[in-house]
Amino acid sequence: MSVRTRFAPSPTGYLHVGGARTALFNWLFARKHGGTFVLRIEDTDAARNTDAAYDVIYQGLRWLGLDWDEGPQIGGDRGPYFQSQRNAIYEKHLATLESKGLVYDDAGAIRFRSPRQTVQVEDIVCGKIAFDMSNPLTHPDMTIRRPDGSWIFHFVNVVDDIEMGMTHVIRGEDHLSNTPKHVELYQALGATPPQFAHIPLILNHEGKKLSKRDGGSSITYFIDGGYAPEAVANYISLLGWSPKDNREFLTVPEIQELFTLEAINRRSAIFDLDKCFWLNGQHLLHMSLERFADLTIPFLDRAGVPYGTREALAPVLAIVKPKVKHLSDVPDWISYFFTETYAYDPAAVDKALKKTGALDRLAQLRDHYATLTDWTHPTLEAELKKLAETLGVKNGEFIHPARVAVSGRAVGPGLYEMLEVLGKDRVLARLTATITQFS
Repeated sequence: MSVRTRFAPSPTGYLHVGGARTALFNWLFARKHGGTFVLRIEDTDAARNTDAAYDVIYQGLRWLGLDWDEGPQIGGDRGPYFQSQRNAIYEKHLATLESKGLVYDDAGAIRFRSPRQTVQVEDIVCGKIAFDMSNPLTHPDMTIRRPDGSWIFHFVNVVDDIEMGMTHVIRGEDHLSNTPKHVELYQALGATPPQFAHIPLILNHEGKKLSKRDGGSSITYFIDGGYAPEAVANYISLLGWSPKDNREFLTVPEIQELFTLEAINRRSAIFDLDKCFWLNGQHLLHMSLERFADLTIPFLDRAGVPYGTREALAPVLAIVKPKVKHLSDVPDWISYFFTETYAYDPAAVDKALKKTGALDRLAQLRDHYATLTDWTHPTLEAELKKLAETLGVKNGEFIHPARVAVSGRAVGPGLYEMLEVLGKDRVLARLTATITQFS
């Protein structure tokens, strides 16, 4: 039997990290087993159904690289993939329960008549659990349709999983207590329940369930904040799961190869933005320059950095890539490469250019560099050090003023690499312009 998994979010306009992890685990399991990953939208709450709310889900999943095989914008032969469009299907299954005498009216609501028995749930993560459903005081008959005609989650969720042929339901542990109710519905509808795997909750540092109020709880936070998608996928995969060798830095193909439901931990996972930040730096450091450019260019375009062509941008990105921790920082790191009207940081000017003798050192460096025919960073470094030794001063007497002169700031990529990329003519012109401006 081919594996079929699903992610079934509600369009709230917010893709929670917990939801993204659920989607990731379902996607990983389906991909590892050559199965099908389905996206289904639980949009029975009409008041919240807006195009923007749907788009947050689609964009978040696609940003993470979680492509779905069936669902909105893709189609498939098990649709519709919006619950709001499946009313006739729910009516059909309700009629089945009515024909078996398993539902009854209660003040306009329709309730499912529990068989009042112990339900055994075989969970891949949590193990075998017995739920005693015999006491109507603690387990009352569940409502499956409200008096206003709207459907209750438990019923439509089960019907959809039956109709869409789900073989595995991988979801948060907060749904574990609902599972015996769902098993009762599967049995009442004459269907075999899927295999369940309930994954641990994600908690904040206070030990409470991660909520909208917690920083980083939304995938949008990472998109806007300049995180690499593969770094975020890497991090959220480790929220409750780890490979046997306990590695933390993993590519998505590696995670897919190593991932098993049996390796998911039952303990709640603690959300740690610091670890995600570290992993982001590692992924940025190790990714190809081509990939780094792909991820960076949207931020440059939004910031209006006039980088010209991708070919002109590449050498600049190459020298800042080892230092960047967030893609959103790149425009500020490189903007001065593409304009001659860059601003000077006042603090950097005070410290490096207003120091006694700083402008004289710049003039000496400019004049020395003007004689060079080899404009590569090893030569630029060697010649600066030679000049400093000849004049009996420390290297920093040239390095710090030169950096501020050509970039306007005190920090950035390696000075000599920066000088090489800027080119001889531009460097000499910037040194001269700085000397003139601050003399």
